[in-house]
Amino acid sequence: MTTHTSRPSLTPPPDAVAPVRHPEAPAPGTLIDPHYEHCFGCGPQQPHGLHLAATAGTGVDVSAEFTVGAAHQGGPGLAHGGVLVAALDDALGTLNWLLHTASVTARLETDFVRPVPVGATLFIRTWVEAVAGRKIYCTGEGRVEGPEGPLAIAARALFVQVRLDHFTTHGRPEDIKAALENPDVFKRARAFEVNP
Repeated sequence: MTTHTSRPSLTPPPDAVAPVRHPEAPAPGTLIDPHYEHCFGCGPQQPHGLHLAATAGTGVDVSAEFTVGAAHQGGPGLAHGGVLVAALDDALGTLNWLLHTASVTARLETDFVRPVPVGATLFIRTWVEAVAGRKIYCTGEGRVEGPEGPLAIAARALFVQVRLDHFTTHGRPEDIKAALENPDVFKRARAFEVNP
């Protein structure tokens, strides 16, 4: 059994810098395309997915929402906690569009504040707090009863920038092949490639 002796910190180091919105980032108010058609979080072709709809904010922030369906239940009539975490993780990952980079979740810490019933819409807001080298420090929150409603879930996350070959090396070959044959996916992937 492998044990981790230290976890990456969610607190930006002293040399971290403020995030900079990339000049080619989607315009504020723009609906952000899904990063992959079959993604559980944002993919429109994932039948039991969240179908998360995300919109670019004015800074390095994103607003997103999804409605909890019957397939997302944990306890009777309530959203599964893991589904809520998945929604927050996907919305945090969507911040990549604003930084114009590819990154993956390195650490995600969540606090559950209140249950979210089936049929409710979770209103999510995520933002980048700081960047240090390849590390991106983010925060997010999900609310019910409207974007300014009661807090249901909050998270702090650390994302790490990766190269495109991270996905081609670790992904299932048939899915990678299908994604790369889609010219839109390939173009987006290349545009987000991290420079060595």
